[in-house]
Amino acid sequence: MLNKTLNISTSPHIVKGVGTNDIMRNVVLALLPVAAFAVYSFGLSALVVLLTTTAACVLTEHFLSKKTKNGSTVSDWSAVITGLLLGLTLPPNFPVWMAFAGGVIAIALGKFVFGGLGYNVFNPALVGRAVLQAAFPVAITTWFPAFGPERFSSFSVATFTAPFMEPATDGFTGATPLAAFKFDKITTETSDLALGIISGSTGETCAVLILLGGLYLVARNMMNWRIPVSILLTVFVVSGALYLVDSQAYPSPVFMLFSGGLMLGAVFMATDMVASPITPAGVWVYGALIGLLVVVIRIWGGLPEGVMYAILLANAVSPHIDNAIRPRVYGTQKSKLVN
Repeated sequence: MLNKTLNISTSPHIVKGVGTNDIMRNVVLALLPVAAFAVYSFGLSALVVLLTTTAACVLTEHFLSKKTKNGSTVSDWSAVITGLLLGLTLPPNFPVWMAFAGGVIAIALGKFVFGGLGYNVFNPALVGRAVLQAAFPVAITTWFPAFGPERFSSFSVATFTAPFMEPATDGFTGATPLAAFKFDKITTETSDLALGIISGSTGETCAVLILLGGLYLVARNMMNWRIPVSILLTVFVVSGALYLVDSQAYPSPVFMLFSGGLMLGAVFMATDMVASPITPAGVWVYGALIGLLVVVIRIWGGLPEGVMYAILLANAVSPHIDNAIRPRVYGTQKSKLVN
């Protein structure tokens, strides 16, 4: 007689799921056009920086996984994402040895210290970038313009600076649009900002490609669209209100949206599934907090850019946002004060 077993389980009944590897691989695919345009804009130096940070992250992930006697986790693509994002936050002429150190720090300090993938409190790429900002403030704020005539035939003089030596400066180094406005009140054409025809970090590239990458992930249900929408909406509303008060002292909301690393941060960094809230209302509060901090730091802070610090600060309070805005369990009532 044939015995058959009927398995009964509680919901949810998942027929086909999408694993972490699938999500991470699709994020990499969404980032590749952005990285490709960055290389097209800045040339060989940008390519070397992106390859260096990615290699550093992958190698560090593999090494630490082996040291902790676990199997290597580089196949989940998370280290590749961290490396690409870190490289996109750095100047295209950033010295290679500093970029490699940033990749090691991003994985070791931003990820493995907290327990690895799924446990990181902060976005690992931004942790690496924050340490580099503190350690090498001059190198990380030295830029050169996009679409240089010799970008595919030569490297920036700073790219292969020897370790622990002061990098040389290109003769045509210039300020970013944010720095130009903050210190000299010089504005940049919106079309140049949207298409990435500007100097700045490798990721201050074509905003159109960044948004298309975000839309691709949203369509695949691999990104919470509410986070970038709430960030960009908050920046637009707050900066727009300031612009209406004094258009000479404050930049336009369109300039605030398309300048700096806001698009890249809002779409690919603030949406980190581990470091962002999970409650429906919490993600709106989280995004609004980032948008507000970006405007405050850009307008009144000492630095022209504030996206990195805004996201890291919001990462820190993300669990508290979830705790404060916890949805009521179905079938229960709100607690009442007892006299």
